[in-house]
Amino acid sequence: MNVLILAAGKGTRMKSALPKVLHPVAGQAMVERVVRTARQLGTSKNPAHLVVVVGHGAAAVEQHLGSFGELQYALQAEQLGTGHAVRCALQQLADHAVTLILYGDVPLIQVESLKPLVDAAAQGQVGLMTLHMDNPSGYGRILRDAQGQVVGIVEQKDATEAQRAITEINTGILACPTAQLTHWVGQLNNQNAQGEYYLTDIIAMAHADGVPIHTAQPAHAWEVSGVNSRQQQAELERIWQLHQANALMAQGVQLLDPARIDIRGTLNCAGDVSIDVGCVFEGTVELGEGVRIGPYCVLNNVRVAAGTRIEAYSHLQEATVGAQAVIGPYARLRPGAQLADEVHIGNFVEVKNATIAKASKANHLAYIGDATIGERVNVGAGTITCNYDGANKHRTIIEDDVFIGSDTQLVAPVTVKRGATLGAGTTLTKDAPADSLTVSRAKQVTIDGWKRPVKAPKPAK
Repeated sequence: MNVLILAAGKGTRMKSALPKVLHPVAGQAMVERVVRTARQLGTSKNPAHLVVVVGHGAAAVEQHLGSFGELQYALQAEQLGTGHAVRCALQQLADHAVTLILYGDVPLIQVESLKPLVDAAAQGQVGLMTLHMDNPSGYGRILRDAQGQVVGIVEQKDATEAQRAITEINTGILACPTAQLTHWVGQLNNQNAQGEYYLTDIIAMAHADGVPIHTAQPAHAWEVSGVNSRQQQAELERIWQLHQANALMAQGVQLLDPARIDIRGTLNCAGDVSIDVGCVFEGTVELGEGVRIGPYCVLNNVRVAAGTRIEAYSHLQEATVGAQAVIGPYARLRPGAQLADEVHIGNFVEVKNATIAKASKANHLAYIGDATIGERVNVGAGTITCNYDGANKHRTIIEDDVFIGSDTQLVAPVTVKRGATLGAGTTLTKDAPADSLTVSRAKQVTIDGWKRPVKAPKPAK
């Protein structure tokens, strides 16, 4: 099957230099969401053939979609209506297949709502998605005959008063056999109030040719909501977030306030997960049984095992956390952080590209980067792994049962052997032996008679 995605519009009302279809909803550009949905309609043996019609900001749109591989593009250099957009892409469509037409600024259409249209087209019909609205102002109206059969679509500006009273509207999404689509689009003209080539005019042509028109409605009205302004973008964002929140709660997840959660990717939760307010989930996040997420945390491509607590204002990115761990508050796990079971990472502790084994703790004000830490290690407040020499990164190895005193600097590459203790204030530049106390600090001296400097008094005015 062909999937034709119309994405050439400028989006003047967005008041942005960024092409409209590249504005995000739930963390993904709108056109990217549509492409991902379209991909799901094909199979591994018979993938959907995707053509994106680009126009305003074409280079930026193509660059953004570059990672999707086998996409084709058609240029609509001048925006003369939806029918004209389809005409620009006809040569890139496979004649023997059906064609589904989607829109790059209608980002939340779901696969299950599209299947009836594709099935109708496969049977030689036109599959047309419509919607009943209490206030249909601004939309094209569906025209039916006395038998209830669709005979055409009339745009609002061309409609009579009686036609404007119709509440069934055209969403723009349709599917039909490609050969017939090509024939009908070739007959379009722009003799209308907008002076544009309306794709909707092919419905009357189909009826005149005796082709049945099968209508279907989306499961949710928001699936066919388009974005033309910042306000509509924000409204659709909240609708989608609430939909995701409701799905989570139906699975048993506790959300302290379902109106204050942002899922900008995929969030998979086991049983009895609790999520406090203001949390953001990006990429793919997996939360194990009984995980507790405190308020205002950000998790990006993270896996958290059962029973772990992520306290308030913590930021985790591309990290894994074992079971029964405690992270935060105000902790930061950066890419490559791998924490085992029962690890504690406390206030203002940053971990990057480091593995920390079971039951080790860094509870206060520390930086752990490019390090391998064993089990039952205590990292004191103010500890830093000095991993960067200005050109290269080096690794710190801390073996099991080590105690690191506060305000310690470990100048990598360096190893602290099993059971060692480092005294507070140590700057370690050589390996510390096992089961021994290692101290590196200046001798304490008191200077008698020393006076602290004082500021000279300001001259009187």
